[in-house]
This record gives sequence, C-alpha cells and structure tokens, in this order.
Amino acid sequence: MESTSDALTARLRAGDTAAIGEYLESHRLQLLAYIDRRMSDALRSRVEAADILQELALDALHRIADLADVNREAFGWFCQLAEHRLIDAHRKLFGAQKRSANREVGFDAPGGDAPHSPLMNLLIASLTSPSQAFSRDQRQIQVQAALESLGESGQTALRLRYVEGLSTHEVAEQMGKSDVAVRVLISRSMAQLRTAFEES
Repeated sequence: MESTSDALTARLRAGDTAAIGEYLESHRLQLLAYIDRRMSDALRSRVEAADILQELALDALHRIADLADVNREAFGWFCQLAEHRLIDAHRKLFGAQKRSANREVGFDAPGGDAPHSPLMNLLIASLTSPSQAFSRDQRQIQVQAALESLGESGQTALRLRYVEGLSTHEVAEQMGKSDVAVRVLISRSMAQLRTAFEES
C-alpha cells in the first residue's frame, strides 16, 4: 500500500500545487532546521528562517513543474529552493553594503567580481551552502572544490568579505591579520577561484 509520504510526493510530481502546502506543513521543522544551519550570523540577525521558508513556498508554486524533471526526492528539491532563497537574501541585504563608497571597491573587483556576476553568485552559493548534496551546477561544485584548496584562512576571508559584507579592514580585525595581508589573501584567493570558474 502506498504511504502517505509517497502519495504526497506523487501529487507534487504531478503538479498539484495544493500538495506544496501540505508537504511544507508536514516537513516544516526539518526545512526550518536546514535553513537555519545554512544562514550566516549576519543574515540571521536580519531575517528569520521562517521568512526564508515563506519565500521558498512562493518559489515552489511557480516552479513545481521542475520537480517532475529532476531525479531527486522532494525534500532535496525543497532544500535547493531554500539555498536559492538564502543566496538572494544575502544579495539583497548585503550586496549594496559591500560595494558602497566607503569600502575598497577597486582592489578585488577585476575579473567579473561584481555583486551579481556569475562568479560572485557561485561564490556566495558555495560559502552559504557548503554541502554539495543538492547542487546540480557543475560549476558550483568546481568552485566548492577550489574553495577547499584555499584552506581555512582563505575561505574565512572570502566568507567575511563577500557573504558577511565586511570591509578588508574589518576582516583583518576579525582574523587578527594586517589589512595588507588580508587584501593579498583575498586577491590571491579570488584569482584562484576565477581560474576554476573560467575552466568550468
């Protein structure tokens, strides 16, 4: 006999939008926990996991047809939508801040590192969602692999600079390094990531 969960998943794959609300309600705690684990401290101070879940629900209504075309469980699909909403939230809340006039715009800008460039989108996605389990983007997987090769200091510097939206001076203070050392670290790390992106 088909389980309730299997029946609900079948309805989702068939494009039944009413099933979205039922699925989200039955998996609310798991999805909230998933979202909370992937929220940076800066983002968590501005929005709640429930806000991201609400945006996810609206996204699912518009993209439910995609579920029939992917070979994955429904929960994985909803998790991927959550990742997209987290990336968008970071972009909206911190994008303007990290490129404001009082920050070092020109130093690490060359090479397509604008807030909405493909590389920056992949970087934020990789730093926000370390797990590759739900990624369908081969380029993101390659960027994640490149991030791992940077070591902990390189990853931390990029996370603070581009995800948290701190200036290089603020990053230096948090990492206990000089401003110049952080600038060099970020520049070298971005150059390595650009190479991985261009080869993907």
